[in-house]
Amino acid sequence: MPKRTHEYELGHSDWELKRLATQAKLVDPFTRQFLSNAGIVAGMSVLDIGSGAGDVSFLVSDLVGPTGKVVGVDRSATAIAAATERASLRRLNNVSFRLGDAAELMFEKRFDAITGRYVLMFSADPTAMLKGIAAHLRPGGVIVFHEADWSGATSVPPAQEYDHCVGFIVETLRKVGSKTNLGLGLSAAFKSAGLPAPTMGLQALVGSGENDWSGIDMIADLATTMAPIMEQMGVTTIAKLDPKTLYQRMRDEVIKNNSVVVGRYEVGAWART
Repeated sequence: MPKRTHEYELGHSDWELKRLATQAKLVDPFTRQFLSNAGIVAGMSVLDIGSGAGDVSFLVSDLVGPTGKVVGVDRSATAIAAATERASLRRLNNVSFRLGDAAELMFEKRFDAITGRYVLMFSADPTAMLKGIAAHLRPGGVIVFHEADWSGATSVPPAQEYDHCVGFIVETLRKVGSKTNLGLGLSAAFKSAGLPAPTMGLQALVGSGENDWSGIDMIADLATTMAPIMEQMGVTTIAKLDPKTLYQRMRDEVIKNNSVVVGRYEVGAWART
């Protein structure tokens, strides 16, 4: 496994925060299902790791209700500011955000649950991260993570533009040290961290390209965000990727070939300590 060369290669630009909002519309139903299956219910206090612009924190806020509370933690001041503003606009009184490394922060009480989405795959050591944050969980508490696994992304019959784009994303993520198959590796990560073997679930976006829920736009947006790093890592050039026409090229080919595209696996894992 290569050493990570970026703290978080996707950054926290305005474009990236907008991309995350688009992504959230597509994957929030999966995350909500994982959270519900894990036992996140009204009245719980929940620590949301790597909260970013707040999308998962807002999902949790809805599940725990006004009698519960959610604390989102992120190491990006830009993300914290965006999440705090969004929470204010939504008038959410049970959500707050803190800047820093969750494993190093101090809290008044341990939490009933810990959540995270697309966090462990960007960690240099997911096992160590799980061990560190588990200290904030009360005995009998729930820990649940939703991570991606790119082993499932494909097209049938093959749509080359889509498959090549997925390949560029995966190769780039691997070159900077991200764990592209961590989703299906969550069980091993939990157990290595001294947590119980988790219950797991798997979902995926699937579509023909003729509707808004096939996930092609999510792949195109992600490739656009990653284009400079793809070029830096020698995977492809921005000119060859041509982000401005990428989505339309992929969609047109999928429709022309009568293909079905499958997005990355969306994997949830949860356990009670």
